[in-house]
Amino acid sequence: MFRSSALLTLLALLVLAAPSLVQAQPASSLPAGRGLDPRKVVESRYGKEARDDSGAFIGAAGKEKQDKQDKQDNGEQEKPEDKKQARKRPAANPDGPSAPAPLALPRAFKRIEGSLATVAIDNTGGAQAGEPVPVTFGQVFAPGAVARGQGLAGKTADGKPVALQVDAKARHPDGSLRHALISALLPRPATGAPLRIGLWPAERAAAAAPAAAGAELDVPEVSVIALIDGKRYTASTDGARAAPGGRWLAGPVASESQLAVPLRGPAGQAHPHLVARFALRSYPGAKRTRIDVTVENSWAYEPDPRTFTYDAEVVIGKESVWRHPALPHYRMARWRKLFWAGGDPGVEVRHDGAALIASRAVPNYDPALQISEKALSRLGDRWQGPVTEPMSTGLAENRMATTGGRSDIGLLPGWTASYVVSTDPRARRAMLGTADLAGSFSAHYRDKRTGLPISLLDYPYMTTLGQREHARNPATGKNEGFPPCVPREACASPHRHDVAHQPSLAYVPYLVTGDYYYLEELQFWAMFNAFSSNPHYRQGAKGLLKPYQVRGQAWALRTLAHAAYITPDAHPLKSHFLRILDSNLDWYHTRYVTNAQANRLGFVEENYAIVYLGKTGLAPWQDDFFTSAVGHVVELGFDKARPLLAWKANFPVQRMTGSGTCWIAASQYSLKVRDTPASAFYASIEQVYRASSKPEVLGAACASPEMAAALKLAPGEMPGYSKSSAGFPSNLQPALAYAAGAAGKAGREAWERFMARPVQPDYSGSPQFAIVPR
Repeated sequence: MFRSSALLTLLALLVLAAPSLVQAQPASSLPAGRGLDPRKVVESRYGKEARDDSGAFIGAAGKEKQDKQDKQDNGEQEKPEDKKQARKRPAANPDGPSAPAPLALPRAFKRIEGSLATVAIDNTGGAQAGEPVPVTFGQVFAPGAVARGQGLAGKTADGKPVALQVDAKARHPDGSLRHALISALLPRPATGAPLRIGLWPAERAAAAAPAAAGAELDVPEVSVIALIDGKRYTASTDGARAAPGGRWLAGPVASESQLAVPLRGPAGQAHPHLVARFALRSYPGAKRTRIDVTVENSWAYEPDPRTFTYDAEVVIGKESVWRHPALPHYRMARWRKLFWAGGDPGVEVRHDGAALIASRAVPNYDPALQISEKALSRLGDRWQGPVTEPMSTGLAENRMATTGGRSDIGLLPGWTASYVVSTDPRARRAMLGTADLAGSFSAHYRDKRTGLPISLLDYPYMTTLGQREHARNPATGKNEGFPPCVPREACASPHRHDVAHQPSLAYVPYLVTGDYYYLEELQFWAMFNAFSSNPHYRQGAKGLLKPYQVRGQAWALRTLAHAAYITPDAHPLKSHFLRILDSNLDWYHTRYVTNAQANRLGFVEENYAIVYLGKTGLAPWQDDFFTSAVGHVVELGFDKARPLLAWKANFPVQRMTGSGTCWIAASQYSLKVRDTPASAFYASIEQVYRASSKPEVLGAACASPEMAAALKLAPGEMPGYSKSSAGFPSNLQPALAYAAGAAGKAGREAWERFMARPVQPDYSGSPQFAIVPR
């Protein structure tokens, strides 16, 4: 739970004791100015006694804990006088209502001073330290951090240089490095003593050395075997051809090639649907090869689509390394398994969460938040058994449309946010494993012509909804509808995906690993969201998201922006995602920002938005999802979305600080915004408040005990499960965090008032909504 300083505790008491005064005089605990200094934000809430090496404030008690950890990191023993002095040290806030708990920021490891980012290499296999082992990881950078023409240099904590292979994948508009895959050979650290590697910009980028000739060929033949209806189908690396992605890594440390081959039957005939894809990553200096095996049932236009059930087996050389009897392989789905030739190195890479947040590639999660050991242990406990097997869905809800508060809903899922905040290996394994199993949903349509995830720009009238005639392309006269399942049960799957409840499953996994599988997973979902609606409503190749529910627009826009942001610059689909994103931002701008007829309060009113209270109301929490998604799009650097964010920020801000309303009502399940379905929208938030509230609420002072009694809540409690990390007030938090930077003084005042509320959630178990202003 957010800890309160004495100032905020006093402010909360003022809210209860003099609600009308507090409503008229916004809280002033945060600094004024154009933007919010994140350090001052944390300082205002948690005190300024100390901060960690990344600059995050941690409090006096936290400083003591950090100093002790620093000594352990450096091999120092705690001295008796240190213990004695610690016993004498006063509490951080002895005069406050209660002494706060230790505020130490949970550090998976200590950042190397001065580095752009630091990664830690852990010995997870228990093997002997010292042997050279390979690592490859993805790293994302803020604009300007690594300028055009610069490279990257690596150093250990004691200043020793580390030779890096840097495969640059994407750049910011100014030419600076956005995303790169970094490979190195490192001595395996001792168990429990992670090896820290810092990254610095180098004076000039070093030209990538060519991969060792034939390095990929050192691995034995890899085969996938499927026994289907008594017939043996096989695909092997010996007969595979280059696939999209080609030479994914190329350099002296690591070389990776993408290969694809259909499974072939006893007579050599290719199976019409099943294809094996291999990614062979060779590390000649370590004499190891990572073998990445994926099997797909994903050809978009192959006739007679269906689910196939088969006995699956993977063989490396002459050794069977994995088997799965009676594996149901659903239509438009895929499964993945990883193996090593030469032995698993037994190491894992942990990222610098603060550096990920500073890059602006992920939201600004509260820097003072700690993920509880209980929550991390639970992630570890959940990630085992049948949920980890191919064609399962891991920690993701297998029926996405399931309603209620869920840890996978948000800009990022709870387990991914937990990894960003804590970088704990249990959260990492759950995150990556669930991303692997995102392939189990039937949302993976591949174009046989290009070998890539199918693109809306190539087939502007393809769709999974509506009548077949809706898919006729008037320009070509061709029908772009997908072949039907006959009978329908032939494509049966227990998993149900949708857009309105769709998690972000593969974006951060790709950021931190650079695995091509995760890149394509992200691209599959982004394109599915663009083409699954009626082609006439979405305006064909524009891929407009407006036909969806407001929450569906939010999550589809988020995923589309992720794909446009991180798809490599040289990838053929990069321009496609950028074009579809531009089309959507243009439409929203015209529909709302520059439209004099649009509502004056800043809420989305299109299609499924006003369907509550007899089509006179909306769900503010859905609208908050959309506001936060737009804020994140801006955060990623898409400036075209800034005017839309400024317009959208008005709605959450008005609900918190608008004249004639009470901030308590900001998180109601639904709000009435017009008198009848044919009426004009209300012009003020006061009208919304009065039309949406019961007489006994309107007759009570804002946030008073009388109002609490009328709402059957605790004094100062907002409705909609205030104590839940997934409740409606939690849904509101990211929208207000982005509004704090987009709506000027009013946005900051709305944020201040929100953070002063006395009843708040405990985000230590699932932090997906624990986002604060930058």
